[in-house]
Amino acid sequence: MTEATAPTPVLSVSPVVLPTPDRAVDLQLRISAPVTGSELPIILLSHGLGFSHHLSSLNGYAPLANYWAAHGFVVIQPTHLDSRTLSPDPAAPGSGAHWRTRAEDMTRVLDGLDAIEAAVPQLAGRLDRDRVAVAGHSMGGHTASLLLGARLTDPADGTEVDLADPRIRAGVLLAAPGRGGDALTEFTVEHYPFFLTTDFSTMTTPALVVAGDRDDSAFLTVAGPEWHTDPYALAPGPKSLLTLFGAEHGLGGISGYDVAETTDENPERVAAVARLTWAYLRGELYPTDPAWRTERAALASATDPLGRIDAK
Repeated sequence: MTEATAPTPVLSVSPVVLPTPDRAVDLQLRISAPVTGSELPIILLSHGLGFSHHLSSLNGYAPLANYWAAHGFVVIQPTHLDSRTLSPDPAAPGSGAHWRTRAEDMTRVLDGLDAIEAAVPQLAGRLDRDRVAVAGHSMGGHTASLLLGARLTDPADGTEVDLADPRIRAGVLLAAPGRGGDALTEFTVEHYPFFLTTDFSTMTTPALVVAGDRDDSAFLTVAGPEWHTDPYALAPGPKSLLTLFGAEHGLGGISGYDVAETTDENPERVAAVARLTWAYLRGELYPTDPAWRTERAALASATDPLGRIDAK
């Protein structure tokens, strides 16, 4: 497969701080963008959790953020309140349930684009605010699914929660959690009860679901690797599913360069994830762009493909 555009040098600025007095701490962001170009589309990137200290923060996911920015996107990465770099007192005002505050962080970002442009003068007047996508890995995939329209029942009060943001036009779910109910382990039910009622039937925004066929996530689910395909199988179209052969939860190592906790290190797979997700979002945000059609055709015709793509 070949890249549709040549990479551009990237400008990355952090921390960009959005004052948020009703949050436990102010919202910190990393902004990555190509040094040239105008009317740049936006990707909100939500980090996952994990054992490393800084990957679950604005400092993670460089293999994806750098690629996307080098190929024409502005990538905005928040540090969510469940990051190991923060660990605020859960009883502090503005802490709240992290599944909710994560999604609210992304809405704050979109509400604060004027402040972001003011803090990063090199971006002034260069954002295309009508072309916004969200991407997330693991727990970040759950965050992205809520923003794309998935719902759940708040275990604290029993109310149905709708955190969808209509400004987001497409999404990428990377090794995202699947359905609740009897698919969950006792550990998940005890520690992440909000997973019990996940409902993908309302997730109508177009999305690409990326799943590894060896990502069994056994501490979370009894359903095996197929659990991570639920956001595709249980949501209405239009949706696409990229199944990566031999991939585990790290999808080859997307959370950072040379990450020791990656169990399936594969630079070729990481490069493919970056390229294919970029192409998908180009196709959704710019319907005449041929990148996604080109990449799908190349993957289908490969003699030793890294994966397969399904669509509905």
